[in-house]
Amino acid sequence: MADVVGRYVQLKKGGINLLGLCPFHNEKSPSFTVSPTKQFYHCFGCGAHGSAITFLIEHTGASFPEAVRSLASAVGMTVPEENRSPGQKAATARRRDEVSQHTRVLDVAQGHYLAQLRETAAAIRYLKQRGLTGEIAKEFGLGWAGSDRQGLAKVFSRYDEAILVESGLVIEAEDGRRYDRFRERVMFPIRNVKGEIVGFGGRIIGKGEPKYLNSPETPVFSKGNELYGLFEARTAIRSEACVIVVEGYMDVVGLAQLGVRNAVATLGTATTPTHIQKLLRASDKVIFSFDGDGAGRRAAWRALQSCLPLLRDDISIRFLFLPSEHDPDSYIRQFGEEAFRACLAESDALSTFFLNELASRHPLKEVEGRSALVHEARPLLALIPTITLKVQLQNEFARLVQLTPEELGVLLEKAPAPMLAGLPAVGQGAGADLVLSAGRSAAEREAVGFAGQGDEARRYLDDEQPESFRSNYPSARSGVRRPAERLDRRAVAPMAKRLLRLLLTHPGLVDLMGEQQLELLERGPHLEMVRELIVLAQASGARHVGALIQASDPGADLGVLMASVAADLMAQESLPNPQAEWEDALRRIELESLKSEQGVLIAEGLNNLQSQQTYRELSARITRLIRVIETSKAR
Repeated sequence: MADVVGRYVQLKKGGINLLGLCPFHNEKSPSFTVSPTKQFYHCFGCGAHGSAITFLIEHTGASFPEAVRSLASAVGMTVPEENRSPGQKAATARRRDEVSQHTRVLDVAQGHYLAQLRETAAAIRYLKQRGLTGEIAKEFGLGWAGSDRQGLAKVFSRYDEAILVESGLVIEAEDGRRYDRFRERVMFPIRNVKGEIVGFGGRIIGKGEPKYLNSPETPVFSKGNELYGLFEARTAIRSEACVIVVEGYMDVVGLAQLGVRNAVATLGTATTPTHIQKLLRASDKVIFSFDGDGAGRRAAWRALQSCLPLLRDDISIRFLFLPSEHDPDSYIRQFGEEAFRACLAESDALSTFFLNELASRHPLKEVEGRSALVHEARPLLALIPTITLKVQLQNEFARLVQLTPEELGVLLEKAPAPMLAGLPAVGQGAGADLVLSAGRSAAEREAVGFAGQGDEARRYLDDEQPESFRSNYPSARSGVRRPAERLDRRAVAPMAKRLLRLLLTHPGLVDLMGEQQLELLERGPHLEMVRELIVLAQASGARHVGALIQASDPGADLGVLMASVAADLMAQESLPNPQAEWEDALRRIELESLKSEQGVLIAEGLNNLQSQQTYRELSARITRLIRVIETSKAR
């Protein structure tokens, strides 16, 4: 764990753990902690936590398989791969080589554009007029494409290479002549989630059309899949717990210059379902900020429609419309960052924008107008999965069109389930599965959204512990951000809390459990989560908290529990004799079980010799067990 994180974060010894500046949010004093023994990290400032795999996914943008391969190669191991035909292996190799070639030429072009900017006073003057400093230009890699029709020939010895056309850097005319696609434009490199350049956007600074020009569709770039600034904004998105979607490159860079660093932009195309999926992986709160004119509202409406099939009850999607004479950049420059943030706080919820926009299109005082409104809304409502938000929205809509919820429900049932481009048809219980089916692995879900699931789960392991146990576990929850609580979780009995905390702190206890102990845990009441944790540890082979977190389902009760107590576990030192603590807890479970059996006999009346004899045997066992407990406590 320390080796992996240490490649990216400077770590220093701090007690039993290692400390450093958190790579997931901006901070001046270290609150990021790595536990070499427990094998996981936790930030007490922003709540980020996870295992080595989680760190690579979140910090480098690697996929789950890539993170596993990276860790394996570092220690000389080979990851087992599924059996594939020679043709499939060859196709994978060709694809990998193709991506590598595209990345290579795009990186070379980026170097050329950076060099050109340093030598072009007009481009530098334009950026300064837009209020951009050299630091922000460097952060986003801004460059310049000069007026030379074959400027890239200076850096590519073979200007006739096919890869230059395939990557979108060069255009080949019908007569075979070639020339650079981008000329006399400020260049914005477009990066994927790994930080690799996959394309460019160029803005002209003089007269001419189009004002913005993007790379064409290539094997590594698709406008409908990428979001400008997402890589650069990843740290701020985590610290702000929100992502803002604006309309253009300059909006993103300008907002970053003015202190709002969690903004991204679509690439001159309508917001797609893939965009929404990427946004929701980055944050559970998305705010679309568009111009208040007709074009801005139309773009917002298209974005809303892409959101509908992906709605969940645990996300927030909102819409902000600035005055028609302002974009986010100009609004902040005139009124200040705090005024813009106040606008964000007052933005419209998706449901509000949905109802208001539809209502504005029809005369609601007329029967015909309300009927037309139902007709227009029916396929849109059908796109939404069966979640609480849908029920609430339909109830509000029913009031708007002067129908009862039951009457509206009958009308909606007659509508066929629509299909949205790029997504499967919406069916019963589609909900969050749509997001998961888009390639979001369990590890990625844990990495981007389940850190610290609220006080309710945290309280599972807090109170009613023996004093000797509590003294070894000082509280370390100060300053931890706690996202909204998850409701309706299973309650955990005090003894179960003790066992869970022991197992999470010392997962190796599972290797010492005999059949008798496991049988006792099976009989004990309210120990479901304890049994689940033991099964998880045995099945996964995990013997560190970090590995247990990685192996768990982050949406299940056990996964939520482990995420919620990560901060506490980080600060806890190992007990001197965890096996003794475990055996003491099991004796107390057995004691309660014996007393319960006695209680049943008493309730039945002890009216025969057999029940009286059983009662005496139970009493003797209880007495012996109490002596053992007291003797162990005295030691």
